[in-house]
Amino acid sequence: MRHEYAGVVTELEDHICPHCNKPLEPWVAPPDTGWGVILVCNNNQCPHYANSDKDIINKRDDSNLGCRYAENPENGYKPFNLIALCR
Repeated sequence: MRHEYAGVVTELEDHICPHCNKPLEPWVAPPDTGWGVILVCNNNQCPHYANSDKDIINKRDDSNLGCRYAENPENGYKPFNLIALCR
């Protein structure tokens, strides 16, 4: 997959979410994270994301935080949980 943002072109492998089989989408992470472009499952019906707001311990009940499945291409596409706002 070819991803272009702010004039920078990145070639990424096509990957799918192992939880919902939808294609992962490129996302430019905020500069302070140290990541570049990561791949994220943006499917709101993904079983990994659905009700993930209950999986985070020690958070405020009103925070609405959950986890999206993500992979970091710069780390061999190693998967991780990306904290996200659940609505």
